[in-house]
Amino acid sequence: NVVLTGACGGLGQALACELIGSGAQVALVALDVAKLEALAALAPERCAVYTPDVSNGPAMQAMAADWMARAGVPDLVIANAGVAGGFDTAEADDLAVLRRMLEINLLGAATTFQPFVKPMRAQQRRGALVGVASIAGWRGMPGNGAYCASKAGLIRYLESLRAELRGTGLTVHTVSPGYIRTALTAGNRFAMPGLLEADAAAHRLLAGVGAGREQIVLPRRIGWLSKLLG
Repeated sequence: NVVLTGACGGLGQALACELIGSGAQVALVALDVAKLEALAALAPERCAVYTPDVSNGPAMQAMAADWMARAGVPDLVIANAGVAGGFDTAEADDLAVLRRMLEINLLGAATTFQPFVKPMRAQQRRGALVGVASIAGWRGMPGNGAYCASKAGLIRYLESLRAELRGTGLTVHTVSPGYIRTALTAGNRFAMPGLLEADAAAHRLLAGVGAGREQIVLPRRIGWLSKLLG
């Protein structure tokens, strides 16, 4: 039983396909109804489509209540929704860009997890909360201050949540992808070391969660490279 946000994107869509293919019940959460319905059609008896803005707490709580009424308490919640883009502090209009990135990339993870934490804890069985951050959260990069800050904040939030839930049966997993071949990276005109196909990244992510790894870097060597450059 899985709840997945950002199910329309490259990694999200790949995760959705792998989860559905494995026989899971999946709540597909994103904004593109057509893409979500196409995914749900792969197993309509096991999927439901939801289109809230992940930064909207009441909307996410309503989604969670509906899904748990249909399918029960989830075993796995993946906060994958995210937005990216450049940022220039000198431009007044870019302050709205920063606000939106923080709302989606950071607040969106908390609003995704919040409705499920108490029900999952009450089940007294193992469950997992997964936040998809980025190696961009490990250090600041020119022109990407908003994105780096949002992902760095997410990494620290997940670290705090992991400490809070230690011993409850719930595990918290921080995923830090490098470059994944998606629509977001298709326009990049620079070298992307360790570029992963979305399907491969999804498989490694789920395998890492299954193995109980709290820190999952995709691929691992890009994490080593990033630390070296740091």
